[in-house]
Amino acid sequence: MSEKKCRWGFLSAAWIGMKNWQSVALSGNGEIVAVASRDKAKAQAWIDECSAHVPMPSSADGAEAVEGYDALLARDDIDAVYIPLPTGVRSEWVIKAAQAGKHVMCEKPCGIDVAETEAQLAACNEAGVQFMDGVMFMHSKRLDALRETLTDGSIGEVRRIHSAFSFNGGDDFVSGNIRMHSDLEPLGCLGDLGWYNIRFNLWTMEYAMPKAVSGRMIRGAARGDSPDQVPVEFSGELFYENDVTASYYCSFITANQQWAHVCGTDGTLRVDDFVVPFFGSETKYTVSNTESNQHVCDFNMEQRDRIVSVKEHANAHPTAQEANLFRNFGDLVLSGETDPKWGEITLQTQQVMMACLESAKQDGARVEL
Repeated sequence: MSEKKCRWGFLSAAWIGMKNWQSVALSGNGEIVAVASRDKAKAQAWIDECSAHVPMPSSADGAEAVEGYDALLARDDIDAVYIPLPTGVRSEWVIKAAQAGKHVMCEKPCGIDVAETEAQLAACNEAGVQFMDGVMFMHSKRLDALRETLTDGSIGEVRRIHSAFSFNGGDDFVSGNIRMHSDLEPLGCLGDLGWYNIRFNLWTMEYAMPKAVSGRMIRGAARGDSPDQVPVEFSGELFYENDVTASYYCSFITANQQWAHVCGTDGTLRVDDFVVPFFGSETKYTVSNTESNQHVCDFNMEQRDRIVSVKEHANAHPTAQEANLFRNFGDLVLSGETDPKWGEITLQTQQVMMACLESAKQDGARVEL
């Protein structure tokens, strides 16, 4: 008798779903049963393309193309759904999925505001189904090593956190991508990229909430059919009770970067690829304990770096963080238990993000949480 699998349905044939088709295939405990689109032919073409690249294990008949999201949710052969729909319509389908008894993995940002995320979590709690957002780095084994470094005295007491996440989408992105439409993705780069910056800050602080935040929309833009501009360049600052501070920058118009620095009283920790690991079979970060020495006229700054490596592939492998994400979610589904911490972390991220946006609307004024 074959081992039981978490049976997945994908709501949308979205681009990011192609990566997660492979993630499910590599998870070892899941299979994709169906993919829904408003256009069944589009769903079938998407399945065919993904299957040709990565066959789905234990799915002898292949994933089925389904016309319409309601039709997929009505099926009794699906345990969990992955929802990468645009943020502007996502909440409706998260709630419908929960009401249909499906466990929910939701892309970020999960809602257009705090109220939407609260409604999603309430629906999942009422239905007794698992909720989790799709932040892959939360499931990287590198986080365990990072936590050890943060707590073993290597950098002393944490005082400051910096991070940046950006890519330059170019003219075609600005003129045509859904992330440039305020009805579909009203939070722009803040929701698409800043979510990761804020989550890293919260993780570093062991989910302590900041006492206040500030934010600035450095630049906004929109595609031609968008009612309003969305953030395309944004910066934020978080202030904690113990005088730890954190800053972040996210953008659709500056070159690829995804670094995070944690500064302590005795050293620093640097991750150059905290969101999407650089290609390879190891994930890494650097611990620096630089020393300044002086002898008469000689002033020497001594670089003392230690690179920590974790045996974990960047992608396309069972050890990769995205495979861990779907494996961990599948384990929860198959266990029959739910873990509320994942929804709580999502809500915290949404709360901090919306407070930063509120500050930006007030020209960077400090907003208390």
